[in-house]
Amino acid sequence: MNKATSSLSPGSDLTSFKSAYVVKLPQDGRHIDKIIKANLEKRGYVVTNGPALAGPYNADVAVTYADRWVWDITMYMVELSVNLRDPKTGFPLATGNSYHTSMARKSPAEMVDEVLGNIFTATP
Repeated sequence: MNKATSSLSPGSDLTSFKSAYVVKLPQDGRHIDKIIKANLEKRGYVVTNGPALAGPYNADVAVTYADRWVWDITMYMVELSVNLRDPKTGFPLATGNSYHTSMARKSPAEMVDEVLGNIFTATP
C-alpha cells in the first residue's frame, strides 16, 4: 500500500512565505530536518533548522515533521508527515503525508521531496 496526501488550511497562502525554520525532533538521529532544509532551499527558500523554541520563530513558517521507520531486511522510512505552521501560533497552514510499504519504499530524500511537492501543489 502506498499513499501520498496533502492539504491546506482554508485561507492559507503558501506563496507569501520566503523563509522557514525546520524544528528538529530531539530523537531524530537520521537528520531528517537537514533533508527537509536542503529540499526547501532547493525550492528557493531561506531555511534555518534547530530545536523547538519557546517563542515565535524568526521565519515566515515553522516546519514540523514526524517520521516512522520499520524493519524489513533493513530499516527504512515507511511514513513521513510534514506540517507547515504559523511561526507565532503553531496553527497548521498545510500538511502532507507519504506512506510507502517495503516493496515500494523510497529513500528519505525522495519521501521529503514527495511530501513537500504535494504540499506546494495542494489547493485549499
